[in-house]
Amino acid sequence: MRIDRGLVLALALSLAPPVMAAGGGSYPDAGTDIHDTPSLQRGARNFANYCMGCHSAQYMRWNRLAADLGISEQVLEENLMLAGGKPHDVILSAMPAAQAAEWFGKAPPDLSLIARSRGVDYLSAFLHGFYADPSRPTGVNNTVLANTAMPHVLANLQGLQEAEYELVTREDGVTEQHLVGFKAGAPGELTPEQYDDFVRDTVNFLDYMGEPVKAKRERLGVWVVLFLLVLFLLAWLQKKEYWKDVR
Repeated sequence: MRIDRGLVLALALSLAPPVMAAGGGSYPDAGTDIHDTPSLQRGARNFANYCMGCHSAQYMRWNRLAADLGISEQVLEENLMLAGGKPHDVILSAMPAAQAAEWFGKAPPDLSLIARSRGVDYLSAFLHGFYADPSRPTGVNNTVLANTAMPHVLANLQGLQEAEYELVTREDGVTEQHLVGFKAGAPGELTPEQYDDFVRDTVNFLDYMGEPVKAKRERLGVWVVLFLLVLFLLAWLQKKEYWKDVR
């Protein structure tokens, strides 16, 4: 019997606890909405242009994506399938894994289920959390994932933030630098509000890929609950009719 790897992995990730920020607090709300089809379409565009050069999504097929998001085959092939292939192919990175591992020190993770394993709030905070750090090989660091090997591929859009630190003395007398915020550095092509929208669309698309049937499941769930309420009402009325003559 053949076991579906994607199904097994999705089940395992669905049982994982939510990721929390350092110190126990949760990340800011990503504000995603998988029922917003235009947002998902823009997110697919963002993924193809900024993520797919290094990352794959091997549990998602192009034709499934197109059908769910209302994208024509012509638009799919001309604007999203930048590495070529057939509509029934899975989404694979244009960069060989061995080459990516040589460049970055490790192979970039597959993003099919990243939203389910990390959470949309984590991903949004991660894409907002890059800052200039000359000590790193890529010239940047990240507040969410310290010493990440990923370069800031969205730096031309967001710009490059510069970190602000404060000196904190620990109980043992050792003084350390703590990151307290950012100040404006090199400007990007987008305003902060536009960059927020860009990240929201991208994370929304990653959330969709983690469970393509999620939107349909949620819509169906509303009808199931309504059906059960009507069924309960009918059962209650029937019970009253049966017991009306019982004293």
